[in-house]
Amino acid sequence: MFVAESGLMKSLRMLMASLLLALLPSVNAEDSLVVGMELAYPPFEMTDEKGNPSGVSVDMAHALGRFLGRKVEIQNTSFDGLIPALKTGKIDLIISSMTATEERAKSIDFSEPYLKTGLCLLAGKDVAGKSIADFDAAGRTIAVKKGTTGHVYAAQKLKSAKLLVLDKEAACVLEVVQGKADAFIYDQMSTYQNWKRNQETTRPLLKPFQEESWAIGVRKGNDELRAKVNEFLKDFRAKGGFEQLGDKHLKEQKAAFMQLGIPFFF
Repeated sequence: MFVAESGLMKSLRMLMASLLLALLPSVNAEDSLVVGMELAYPPFEMTDEKGNPSGVSVDMAHALGRFLGRKVEIQNTSFDGLIPALKTGKIDLIISSMTATEERAKSIDFSEPYLKTGLCLLAGKDVAGKSIADFDAAGRTIAVKKGTTGHVYAAQKLKSAKLLVLDKEAACVLEVVQGKADAFIYDQMSTYQNWKRNQETTRPLLKPFQEESWAIGVRKGNDELRAKVNEFLKDFRAKGGFEQLGDKHLKEQKAAFMQLGIPFFF
């Protein structure tokens, strides 16, 4: 026989439901800090042997999360998709070896710089030339990775060389290794590493022809988070965090750059 629920019983049931919900762990958007990066740029952004995010930027992101008291989620995103992802709220920050440029600053905000580097050349071993001017000549082919500052520089500055725009760093290196491109414009660290892996076919011209600074990308108008990120960077540097990252991930490169008399990054 059906018995109608009394008002008292209904109230008790609703109260019990409310108490059960109160006991469940709350889910707050502020608990997670979603950091976008392209995991294809070792030793800064990469994956380990188990496929987990690893590298300088990953360690820095987790240190930032601890500083803010927020759990970090790394979202692997193609480099040219990072700014759109930040603008649409799919990620909270960009930590992906991104150069803070005036053009990018029209779309997003940047933290204070945390690393200094510059554009240089990975050249074919038997290709003559000592400077970017030597390579900007008729009959020369210069490879660049799409969306990078090397791509922007080449598009704006090179007048005579043919420009070869590719999606992946490895593809650009391969063009130089196979002699299909005379040089590849990229940052100093990667150029050094790519030369180390291809010493029989390439040579590095590590002196930068354009100096750059990397910074953390923040969505426009999120001044509170930007201020906290800057506070973290100051604290992390003061406590030797960047030196520790350099010793952990870049020890060989650090020694090599010191030997060459080229200032090293952090």
